[in-house]
Amino acid sequence: MAFQQSETDFRALSAEELQAWRAIPPAVASDCMNRTQVMKAAIKPIAADTILCGQARTVTTMVGDCGPICSLIAAARPGEIIVVDAGGVEDTAVWGGVMTEEAVQRRIGGAVIDGAVRDVSDLRKAGFAMFCRAIVPRGPHHGFGGTIDGTVAVAGVPVRSGDIVLGNDDGVVVVPLERAAEVLAAAQAHLLKEEDWIKTIRSGGTIPEMFSIPAAK
Repeated sequence: MAFQQSETDFRALSAEELQAWRAIPPAVASDCMNRTQVMKAAIKPIAADTILCGQARTVTTMVGDCGPICSLIAAARPGEIIVVDAGGVEDTAVWGGVMTEEAVQRRIGGAVIDGAVRDVSDLRKAGFAMFCRAIVPRGPHHGFGGTIDGTVAVAGVPVRSGDIVLGNDDGVVVVPLERAAEVLAAAQAHLLKEEDWIKTIRSGGTIPEMFSIPAAK
């Protein structure tokens, strides 16, 4: 099978840093990056209440080819998130039940597929954090090729191995690793402000009052 692997030497976040990120919703992280770094709305979890938080390992694969993804599942470290540019193709799955089994055994943190998956019953039973564009029975081939650990464009967002991937029922946001400290601090401060806003509303305040929005009469 022909695929390329780019050099990658990103800083692995500590357990304490990752724990702090788990408290940050994707929406808040995006708000703190000027509402950017949000994957297209088609990328959603296959099960409700799924939480995704970890550092990316990237794959670009030829249409309908699962080979490079399989190679990365075998090499990725526990907790890492496999992020796949599968061309947005919805009619051929590039991930299925056997891949899920290995990913679970290797304690992979989850996956984001800009394309299709299958065997979703297996995925749901395994509790694997899968976000994708589509679900379809048609399976993949392997041998056409792709790239591992290169810079990818997944559902409209650039992603590099090491970037922080956050997902929940809203969708997926990617935080560039070099902005991690800045965005985390801003997000934590934003959550504190939101707590104050909620307290104000519960005390009888209104959103127009808080944000100087003209009130309807």
